[in-house]
Amino acid sequence: MPFTLHGLAVSQGIAIGHVHLVSHALLEVNHYQLAPRHLEAEMARLDDAVAEVRGELQELRSASEHNPAYNEVGAFVDVHLMFLDDPMLTDAARTLIDARRCNAEWALVQQMELLVEQFDQIEDAYLRERKADVIQVVERLVKVLLGQPGHLPRKRKDSPGTIVVAHDLSPADTLGFRDHDIAGFVTDVGGPTSHTAIVARSQGIPAVVALHNVRQLVHDNELMIIDGTRGVVIIDPDERILEEYRLRKTELELERSKLHRLTSARATTLDGEEVSLLANIELPRDGVQARKVHADGVGLFRTEFLFLNRHALPDEDEQFEAYRAALKHMGGAPVTIRTLDVGADKALEAVGKRSTEANPALGLRAIRYSLTEPKMFRTQLRALLRASHYGPLKILLPMLAHAHEMDQSLAMIAQAKEQLRERKQKFDPKVEVGGMIEVPAAALSLGMFVRRLQFLSIGTNDLIQYTLAIDRTDEAVAHLYDPLHPAVLKLIGGTIQVGARYGLPVSVCGEMAGDPAFTRLFLGMGLRRFSMQPTQLLGVKQEVLRADVGDLAPKVQRILKMDEQERVHEAVERLGV
Repeated sequence: MPFTLHGLAVSQGIAIGHVHLVSHALLEVNHYQLAPRHLEAEMARLDDAVAEVRGELQELRSASEHNPAYNEVGAFVDVHLMFLDDPMLTDAARTLIDARRCNAEWALVQQMELLVEQFDQIEDAYLRERKADVIQVVERLVKVLLGQPGHLPRKRKDSPGTIVVAHDLSPADTLGFRDHDIAGFVTDVGGPTSHTAIVARSQGIPAVVALHNVRQLVHDNELMIIDGTRGVVIIDPDERILEEYRLRKTELELERSKLHRLTSARATTLDGEEVSLLANIELPRDGVQARKVHADGVGLFRTEFLFLNRHALPDEDEQFEAYRAALKHMGGAPVTIRTLDVGADKALEAVGKRSTEANPALGLRAIRYSLTEPKMFRTQLRALLRASHYGPLKILLPMLAHAHEMDQSLAMIAQAKEQLRERKQKFDPKVEVGGMIEVPAAALSLGMFVRRLQFLSIGTNDLIQYTLAIDRTDEAVAHLYDPLHPAVLKLIGGTIQVGARYGLPVSVCGEMAGDPAFTRLFLGMGLRRFSMQPTQLLGVKQEVLRADVGDLAPKVQRILKMDEQERVHEAVERLGV
C-alpha cells in the first residue's frame, strides 16, 4: 500500500527506482572490555582500519581528478582525509582504548560524540554541518572494523535505477557510486548545505533529506518515487501514481534539454535589458563548471576552504596560487573573492582562539573576526592583490555593519598595497572593493557604503536570518523562514534602488538569486546582477529571456508596499503567469 513522507527538497527533479538501504554502522557498535594482553592487538586493528580507509579515500580522490563531474566531491574527500589524520579523532581513540581497555569501534564513537558536541556550538550553518564529516569518517572506519561491505548492487534490468536510502551520505560514498545508475538520494538527516545536497545538485540527481526515520520505514528493493521539487517521497506507489510521475519526469527531462540550448544566448529581457549571470564557487577549479554554462564571471568565491580543517593557516603563496587559479579558470571574466567568513571556532584553532560566545552568529565572525586577526587578514589581502595582476579580481568584505569596519578594512588594504610595493610585487592598484549587505543595519544605512565602496552584494541567506531572527537549520522554527517576508523584500528592494541612484553595482548572491521563482521579482526591483550555483544559471537565464521589465517594474513596486505575507506570495506567483 502506498504511503508518503515529507522532507526537505534539496535537489530538484523526479526519480523513480528501487530502494537500496545503506547500513548505518554506528547504530551497531557494542561496548566490550579487553584483557590487557589484547590492547596492543586492538590498537593494531584500529591502525589497520585507518590505513584501509585512507587507501580507499586516496583512490577516490584520484578518481575525482580524472572525472570533472566529481570536482566538488574531491574537495570533500580531502576534508575526510584531514579528519582521518586529526589527532583529536584517531589518537584520542587510541588513548581511550588504552585507558578504558575498550574495543576500537566504541572508542571511535565516544570521541566522535565529543567532537560533534563541539561542532554543535558553532552558529554558522555551513560550518556546523561539517560535523557530518567527522561522523562519516567514523562510520567508514567502523564499517571496516565490523567487516561490513559498502558496495551497491549492480543495476537491475527491470529497474529504472537505484535510490540510495541512508542515515547520511559522505562525499566518498557518493563518489563510490560512480559505476552505478543512481536515480536519487534520500537521507534521515541533512540540510541545504549537507554533502548529499551539494553533490546531488552538482550532478542533477533528485534528493530529499531530513526525513528523520526513513530507513526504519522502507525495505530493500521497494519501489520509490522522489519528488525533489516538493520534498515528497512516495513508497510502493500504485500504477496510477507511477504513470503520473513518469509523465512528469519526461516533461522535466525535456525542459532540461531545452535549457542547454540557452547556454550561448545573451541574458537579455524581452525589452532589451541586459542582465549579468554570475557563478558562486567554492574552489578554483569550480570555474570550469561556471564557464561551461557561459557565466559572465564569478560573483562570489568563498575562501573558507583554504582555512578550514587544518592545523596551520594557509600562507600567502598558497592563497595567491588559489586565487590566481580561479582567475585562470574563468579566462578573463571578472572574479569577486570574499575575504574569510568564519567565526571563532575549532576549525581555525591555528590562530589560538576558541569560541565561548553564547550566540556566535551575533558575535565575532566574518569581517569582525578578520579585523581582530590583522596578521592573518593582511596575508589574505596581499595574496588577493597579487592575484589581481593576473585578471579582473574584486575584493568582497563580508557582514559589514559599521563605518569603522570599512575604514579599518580599507586601511589594511592600503597597508597591504604598500607592503607589495616595497617588495616590488605587481598588483592592480585600482582593484575594486565591495561589501556584503547581510544585516538589516547595513541595508538601512547604505550611505556609508556608497561613500566608501565600489559595489555591493546582497547575501540573502543571512539577511533573511537576521531580519526574521530565525535559524533555518533549527527545525523548530524553520517553517517561519520566509524569503518573501515583506520586511526582507523592502530591505533588498531598497538596497537595489540606492545602488541604482548612485551608480553602484548591486548583485544578489544568496540562494534566492538561483531560484527561478524569484527572478522576475528581482528584475522588477531593478536587479541586473545575479550570482548563483552554476547548475542553476540556465534556469534563471530562461526566466530573464521571457521577462519584460517594463511590465514587471510597476507590479513589483506594488508588491514592495504590501505588508501581508499571503498577499505577497500570491502577487509574486502571479508575476510568472
